[in-house]
Parts: sequence; C-alpha cells; structure tokens
Amino acid sequence: MTTVGIIGAGNIGTALAQAFSGLGYDVVIANSRGPETLRDLVDDLGPSVRAASAPEAAAAGDIAVVTVPLKAIGDLPAAPLAGKIVLDTNNYYVERDGHIAPLDRGETTTSEMVQRRLADAKVVKAFNHIMASQINTDGSPAGAPDRRALGTASDHEDAIALVTEIYDRLGFDTVSLGPLSESWRLERDRPTYVVRQTAGELRDAAARANRLP
Repeated sequence: MTTVGIIGAGNIGTALAQAFSGLGYDVVIANSRGPETLRDLVDDLGPSVRAASAPEAAAAGDIAVVTVPLKAIGDLPAAPLAGKIVLDTNNYYVERDGHIAPLDRGETTTSEMVQRRLADAKVVKAFNHIMASQINTDGSPAGAPDRRALGTASDHEDAIALVTEIYDRLGFDTVSLGPLSESWRLERDRPTYVVRQTAGELRDAAARANRLP
C-alpha cells in the first residue's frame, strides 16, 4: 500500500488527503500546530488517514505533498524527503509571504525554491492552480470532450509521470510544461490560474503567459 505524506493541512492539504484516501492510498498528514489539532479532520476522513508531525509525515510517505506557505519552506524536513517525489502546490502571495526579490525579478520560481530546500528530493509542481474545493468535484472520465486539465512541471520525468497518473485517476488531463523553471506559467496572475480549461486551452494559456507584470 502506497503512503502519501502531506505536510500542510490547510484547504489544499485537506482536499488532497480526501482525494488520496479515496484513491486507496494511506495518508499521513501534518500541520504546524501538532497532530492533536488534526483529530477532527482525521476522524472525518476515515481510517486510512492519520495525523503526525511534519518529520513523521515526511518519513512515512512513499511520496509526499508540500502545501505550506512559501515563507515557511525553510522549515520543511529535508532529510526524510531525500530520494522521494514531492508534489509542491505553492504559489507566491506577496501579501502573505512578503516580497521575494528573485521572484519579483523573474529569476527563479517557487518550485525551484522548494527544490533547493529539498535538494535530494524530486520536486514536481502540482495542484497549485485549482481551487481546493474543486479537486474532488471537477474531474470527469478520460476522453470527455470538456475534461479539465491541470498542469505540472519538474526536472524529473518520473515525477511528471506520477503526477500524470494521479491527475488521471482523479479525472483530469495533464499538461506538462517541462522543467521547474517553467512552473511560473501555472501561478497566480497568469491566464492558467484557477480557470477551468481543457488541455488545449491550458497549453494556449501557458504559452501566452507573461512572466513579469
């Protein structure tokens, strides 16, 4: 049985815990306040979901999800994530994270920052440009003409392949944008962000995105 370690129990983390448990995975979820604060959540989600500390969730997961504010990535437990595929849901919100000059200048991306923090992991962008409430409701069968697509990017082909499989099982097509350096095309204030698009529409939107305002 594959176990998913989820670090971050906000809206996205909670929705993904429900999604992964629904797909038959075991889930270990953590937040910054301690596992005892997640008792009601895990009770609601069922026996395949349990709460732990962030290092414990990282160690338990065969794969992991990082869904914490960008300003908190320095606290991520790097050692237990080494060698693992890590799905990164991050976006850059100045009002929350403060100004980060390399991002403001277009010199890096949020996922590249996570990859530098988790140097020995395989970071892949995922689930960052869909509203949490739609993760478990917006999917449709493969081949549906209006099937929604979600984007991804990674420097690791096996990570892209895994996200593609997960998206498909949840009812979404996949558009890969290539390396992490292109992941900005999926983030806030771009035409791909929280818009329901087919694969063709998402590719077109990503291609016309501007890196800087």
